[in-house]
Amino acid sequence: MPILPLPQFEADLAEQQAKDKEVYDRLEVPKTLVVRFGFMKLIGEFPFDSQAKPGCGSKIVVKTHRGTEMGEMLTSTCPNSGCSKSVSRNEMLTYIERSGGKDYPFFTSGRALRVATGEDMDAQAKIEQSKHKMKLRARTIAARHLPDARIVEIEPLLGGERIIVHYTSEDRLDTRAMGNELAEAFGNRVDVHHVGARDEARLTADYEKCGQYCCCKNFLKVLKPVSMRSAKVQKATLDPMKISGRCGRLMCCLRYEDATYTELKKNLPHRKTRVGTPHGDGMVVDTQILTQLALVLLDDGERVAVPIEELAEPVLAKAPPLEERMKAGSRDKPRERNDRGGDRGGDRRRDSRTRDEGRDRPDRADRPKRSENQDAGDGIETDTGEALAGDGTTQTPGKKKKRRRKRRKPTGDGSAPNAGGGTDAGERPSGTDGDTRPPRPEGEAPGEGGPTKKKRRRRRKRKPGGGEGGADASGSTPPPSD
Repeated sequence: MPILPLPQFEADLAEQQAKDKEVYDRLEVPKTLVVRFGFMKLIGEFPFDSQAKPGCGSKIVVKTHRGTEMGEMLTSTCPNSGCSKSVSRNEMLTYIERSGGKDYPFFTSGRALRVATGEDMDAQAKIEQSKHKMKLRARTIAARHLPDARIVEIEPLLGGERIIVHYTSEDRLDTRAMGNELAEAFGNRVDVHHVGARDEARLTADYEKCGQYCCCKNFLKVLKPVSMRSAKVQKATLDPMKISGRCGRLMCCLRYEDATYTELKKNLPHRKTRVGTPHGDGMVVDTQILTQLALVLLDDGERVAVPIEELAEPVLAKAPPLEERMKAGSRDKPRERNDRGGDRGGDRRRDSRTRDEGRDRPDRADRPKRSENQDAGDGIETDTGEALAGDGTTQTPGKKKKRRRKRRKPTGDGSAPNAGGGTDAGERPSGTDGDTRPPRPEGEAPGEGGPTKKKRRRRRKRKPGGGEGGADASGSTPPPSD
């Protein structure tokens, strides 16, 4: 079925075109144009001498500090141009100052040559089609010279003055050898330009998680670092996968509301601060920045959300005792105690631990109990692992301890164990009361009759007046000085 235009629609279209032509005739030719050019989305204000009347979004051939290239008109700074979207020069400079100041990529050295013609558009399309092969060849050359460098984009200019190669790497590299070979391969001047992770996203990325174009690719010109503090203040998730952009860094949009969040946070009280509310005194548990609310735990155990305008000084400087404040349903309710004075949770943990020990060690009940002498500390453990009671009988050892210090008994004369014996603190002479070994049978030479333990001699630093306890080497106590 053929589709035929309705006469009424044709009449309306002709009327609209006549109105647009009348408005266009009233417009004046702008004297300066604000143009965006290059893959890095640079901004420049250039004088315009042609008689054409371009509008916003028109393609303009401009002569910049890099060469002749294709640009896009953003607006005009002529106040008498008649276009509703034109801005004054003061407004443009104010915008630049607020958007980064000296770091903003703004250029004035150049001029707008003409509005792009059909031939200019065809030439630019051929350049765009040839970029893929040039990029592959550049990557092959870069892999031979600089394996750590990665070619991101190649930017040939419309006038053919030069070719700009953008690469990324962790560190700055010496690219002179690679640049010379690229110039020979392309037959043109080559400028090698290093870009960071955020600039790489500006060149290659398209859409972000929000569904819009990446800010760095669309309008953001100055890419400042973003700190983790902004994410914490805004209470955003700290998952790196959710707060990182296409560049792998923290998302630039965290900086947009950072000043607002910081200013609103100053009005909120700190946590665990005692405040007064219309419902009574309480302690601040949590706060919300955007809603300007404070969650307060009242003294009676109830939680209420109170606007910060209604907070005041507390009536009582300190909260009542815990038993009076905690009610049923409160999160801070103490454990329910049993008849023996302990909490039920602790009894359950002890019972389960006892059951596990009995299950893992079935032979525990079969072990003999320790004697009274052993409990009192008189039991002595021999080298063979047997235990001797105070009367010399052998007993079955109980649970072996990792380390047990042996008690030394004083000698008959009341002096130190090593005084006058000529032995170190680590040794004990055999046959004394402090000996921990069983008596040697008669007629047996030392070193015979079973395995003996090697003892490490340990030297102890003696005091200036004699040995330990104030005794000299002979075992006598020095006379007191006058």
